[in-house]
Amino acid sequence: MAGRGRGSDQDEDAAIGVSERSLFAMPLPAALPLPSPLVPDPGNPPLQADVSAPAPVAEVGRIVRVRRQIGRISLPRLRHSVATAAGLELDRGVAFLLVPVCLAIGAIGYFSLAAEPDFAKPVAVVVLTGLCAFVSRSWPKTHLCFMFALLCTLGLLAGKVETWRAGTQMLGSEISTQVTGRVVSLDQMETGRIRLTIDVTSTARPKLRYAPERVRLSARKIPAEITAGSLVTGYAKLLPPTGPVRPDSYDFSFDSYFAGIGGSGFFLGNPKLVAGNDNDMPLSARIASGIENAREAIADHIRGSVGGAEGEIAAALIVGVRAGIPDEINEAMRRTGIYHVISISGLHMALVAGTIMMLMRSAFALFPDFSARRPVKKYAAAAALVSIAAYLVISGIVVAAERSFIMLAVMLLAVLFDRAALTMRNLAISAIAVIAVSPHEVVGPSFQMSFAATSALVGAYAGWSDHRAAKTKPPPPRRSLPDFLTRKFLSAMGGLAMTSIIAGSATALFAIWHFQRVSPLSLFANLAIMPIVSLVVMPFAVLSALAMPFGADGPFLYVMGKGLTVMIAMSGWISERSPVDAVGLISQQSVLLVAIALVIATMATTWLRLAALPFALAGLLTVSDTRAPDVLISEDARLVALPIGGGELAVSRARPNEFTVDNWKRALTSETIVMPEVFSKGDGQFEIADAAELPSGAPFYCTAGICLAKHPSGAIIAHVEDRKDAWMACGFADLIVINDATAHDPCHNPLVLVITKRQLARKGSAAVFFDRQSATTPATISFAVDGSYRPWHTQRKFSREARGLPPYRKPEKPVASPAQ
Repeated sequence: MAGRGRGSDQDEDAAIGVSERSLFAMPLPAALPLPSPLVPDPGNPPLQADVSAPAPVAEVGRIVRVRRQIGRISLPRLRHSVATAAGLELDRGVAFLLVPVCLAIGAIGYFSLAAEPDFAKPVAVVVLTGLCAFVSRSWPKTHLCFMFALLCTLGLLAGKVETWRAGTQMLGSEISTQVTGRVVSLDQMETGRIRLTIDVTSTARPKLRYAPERVRLSARKIPAEITAGSLVTGYAKLLPPTGPVRPDSYDFSFDSYFAGIGGSGFFLGNPKLVAGNDNDMPLSARIASGIENAREAIADHIRGSVGGAEGEIAAALIVGVRAGIPDEINEAMRRTGIYHVISISGLHMALVAGTIMMLMRSAFALFPDFSARRPVKKYAAAAALVSIAAYLVISGIVVAAERSFIMLAVMLLAVLFDRAALTMRNLAISAIAVIAVSPHEVVGPSFQMSFAATSALVGAYAGWSDHRAAKTKPPPPRRSLPDFLTRKFLSAMGGLAMTSIIAGSATALFAIWHFQRVSPLSLFANLAIMPIVSLVVMPFAVLSALAMPFGADGPFLYVMGKGLTVMIAMSGWISERSPVDAVGLISQQSVLLVAIALVIATMATTWLRLAALPFALAGLLTVSDTRAPDVLISEDARLVALPIGGGELAVSRARPNEFTVDNWKRALTSETIVMPEVFSKGDGQFEIADAAELPSGAPFYCTAGICLAKHPSGAIIAHVEDRKDAWMACGFADLIVINDATAHDPCHNPLVLVITKRQLARKGSAAVFFDRQSATTPATISFAVDGSYRPWHTQRKFSREARGLPPYRKPEKPVASPAQ
């Protein structure tokens, strides 16, 4: 059969045609298209229709050929096709593109471990996989698999090395002490307070045995002489870094650990300047202080020139000082999806580099002879590289700006060496550099959303370029100037719209996973606002920075401020009309599946990119495969919240923590906070004995240190302040939260879930789930830090609450006995 030629196939068609004709009462139309085979067979090419045959016979012959082509899609042929496409992908360099992916997988694996490994284990795994990769060089496929495994283990080892290198000393318990240290930076907050980052040199009253090396403290007022590098002292209340506000949310102690911040708090009075010798400072500290003082001076100059909220945003765009931006403007930009304008990242770096290159190329165009003999494009790229390096330094070298600088620097260096600038290879180099320097960034939203958007845009741009290159177009007709400008405007707006759609689609699930919110009107907002930012705000920001040393920046800052006024007005108008942006929780596996689909779709260049479709579909189908908690409990045991229906969230305190409640609202898709109703003891309006008659879906009812609420499922929740009163709730409550570290389970009933302050201090915030099918099944609980401590959680076991001790009280002074 395999050796038959074309003639035998035609004979078979003629032989089968009659019998097939007799089997069909109604033949298919003659226009039935003939699908091409997935894998062409050179020994058995597709047959041509026999125009001499009668119409029914030709139709039947076409049907037979379709069946024959379908029959040729066998597993060996599919395997051969996959192998051919994979070989082509490898020839095109996809293996190098997978290097940062493997490193990221290893880093994520390390930070997801249940317990901290010692150095010997990751080193041993790296050595073992390296030996296997070396031995398997004679088997290409096996060697490739071991190389990918080696890269994954190297990513794991990089995470371990960074954790060891950070080694941040974290404060274990809340304490008040005299802090003396050198100021690293100052931030003027929107509330009027000043936040100081201080490198601690000493503590007193009491002297801390395990004092953190760096803390962040706020003050109402500071002396005007205090600048970065100054030595200050003051009595302050220090607080340990907090954990996640709910399970599976962002871990602030993780961020503090890798930022080197061992504690935070506030001065109980105003800090004072201490006379000191600046020569005692290390050279690196003096350089950092000089840069920080220059940033503050520039920020003050910009605020004074522009003024208002526009001045705060202008300072944020030029020098990265954004603590003073009003909260309502920040929220409006988040709701409209343009908050990326505030955070110095790839957009700002690209606009700065583009503006510098445009100015340089325009200047070189004035000298045509020089431009014709010299590589002026490389000169402009070098100037842009120096400019973004200076921008990185003056903006404070924040992580997002650092990552964007690496990415753009690789592209500019590619221009200097006559390489294509915007390629997936350059993006891979940037990702490798970021992972090698800061592996912990891989698990953060900034890294994930930045590289997801950039890879999607680069992949889409490459695909569009290939499409245009393969498409032959006639020369464009001559048009009038209005037609030319209209086409250019529509093309620019179309490009901006596609950029927003592609980047927004690539980052949507990551934004929902980390922030539980989306921006429904982000496309409209970006189309309306980004032209102002790209054509007015950022170019004039660059011009003002260039003119600032000469004192000629006033006109440029004025135009920039007017552009920011329009931007603020438009974002506020759109925000007021934006629907609720809270979308609740999504499953982790859906984010993982979509990430895999994004990697395949952006890196593959053959038909193998179709493999992204099942992953993307599975990710979208599993988005809602998660259950929202029935009750959320803060890690300090002071706040309990539960959704009561109708978009309302009942809380147990009249003045809850605003940040925590805002996060809980988005996670539980609630719009309104319902405060508790407080009754005086013995007034007859509400008694503990009436707990069984509480209405479902009502707020907390509080009296005499006990707050009660009934979940819509019928479960009763009790929040108790003192362990002595906890036993009263054992008879009717399904969940009891005791805000007392010395408390134990007073009920000894397996159907009553009791959570104490000590448990929360050791394990973090909690989420409780009731069994909605059976009232006799006890509730289940999930803690934010449930398991062995990692280095950024070790401090949790040292607090007084975690040790089951009551709050610290100063000993009373003995009363002098009266003279005898």
